[in-house]
Amino acid sequence: METVLLYVVGVLVMVVGIAASIALHELGHFVPAKLFGVKVGQFMIGFGKTIFSRRRGETEFGVKALPLGGYITMAGMYPPATEGSRARTSSTGFFQTLVQDARSVSADTIAEGEEHRTFYRLPVFKRIIIMLGGPAMNLLIAVVLYGVVLSGFGVAQESTTLGSVSACVLPATSERQECEPGDPIAPGAEGGLEPGDVLVSLGGTEVESWQQATAIIRDAAGDDLDVVVERDGDTLPLTVTPSLTERYVVDDDGQIVEDANGAPVTQEVGFLGIGAALENVRQPVTAVPAAVGENVVRVAEIIINLPQRLIDVADAAFGQGERDPNGPLSVVGVGRVAGEIASIDTIPIVDRVSVLVGLLASLNVALFVFNLVPLLPLDGGHIAGALVEGVRRFFAKLFGRKDPGPIDTAKLVPLTLVVVMLLGAMSLLLIYADIVKPIDFF
Repeated sequence: METVLLYVVGVLVMVVGIAASIALHELGHFVPAKLFGVKVGQFMIGFGKTIFSRRRGETEFGVKALPLGGYITMAGMYPPATEGSRARTSSTGFFQTLVQDARSVSADTIAEGEEHRTFYRLPVFKRIIIMLGGPAMNLLIAVVLYGVVLSGFGVAQESTTLGSVSACVLPATSERQECEPGDPIAPGAEGGLEPGDVLVSLGGTEVESWQQATAIIRDAAGDDLDVVVERDGDTLPLTVTPSLTERYVVDDDGQIVEDANGAPVTQEVGFLGIGAALENVRQPVTAVPAAVGENVVRVAEIIINLPQRLIDVADAAFGQGERDPNGPLSVVGVGRVAGEIASIDTIPIVDRVSVLVGLLASLNVALFVFNLVPLLPLDGGHIAGALVEGVRRFFAKLFGRKDPGPIDTAKLVPLTLVVVMLLGAMSLLLIYADIVKPIDFF
């Protein structure tokens, strides 16, 4: 019962975190829009039927039934179809942009004498600032959350404390994971090493890191190796003899190296059968930008390769393929992962909280990158439109031509429809896959 409750808590925490991220994203649009004098009619979290709303000044704030995003409505986001006609009203939300032509009545919210408060009349740089405000807010959230994870909770790293001591020696190619009678005793266990021992020195060399200890052990196969450990506050000298055994070769990322035929590469090295315990090490604040940057690159790679990744997801969902742990997830998948993390009772609560915060940080990075894709109705589409307009006006002025005026981005509504349909199909596929063939992280 406790596990179920923790699972539910994990899901709820992620739901609240996503809702807060969406609200702050829209706040990133709302604040500069108000500062630049644009009339904002609505500030909504979700889509569909309104569950709750309250008006503050000229803006209606509320929550809607479908928590799939959010939007603010800005008067005159699209310019009038003809010179002198009234501007139409649209929003930063997916569906509001799609149906703006059907909501022509919204143009009536632009009162006489308030044409100067429309979005399309703003200088290009102000429109870009407004549309960048949402993604920039997600990036700021990600930076703060990464700071909490890296500098607050710390990152799990291998320590010089023994987390495990194997009872026997099994070759890397063995299909067994448990010892059986007749298996050779592991040198570490035979030499008296125990879980919890802290390595002080190996072969007379003071141990400063697990990587250093591993290197010494690998080069000492068949040799007696003097070991000094700290156990229960006392210093204890021991002698161990690393055996020569077959181990997989791994790269700098810890991945097993494969040969030209795809077979794992092995090598014979010294082996004690000991494993490091993990400890959380707080990172300097300077590590945050690099971590965020790496996450941005990973998300960008997923988006660039999205068609193939979606094909792989479909193969897994409707066939026998396996889900890629580094592939895209739906909100259902994210909630499921959060629930599983929260319900793992074998790790401390602090570590579970750290992982959940990191998951929310990664989600905000994804929102930042995805919203910058230069397609309507995404923020990047509006930014691209403003940039094109700015370039066109610059060259018109440079060559003494008449100001071409604002670009009528409303003409791209058919393309917006296609994009929305594709995004909807992608969401449905991912939700289905996350239900019938979820990614097994654990």
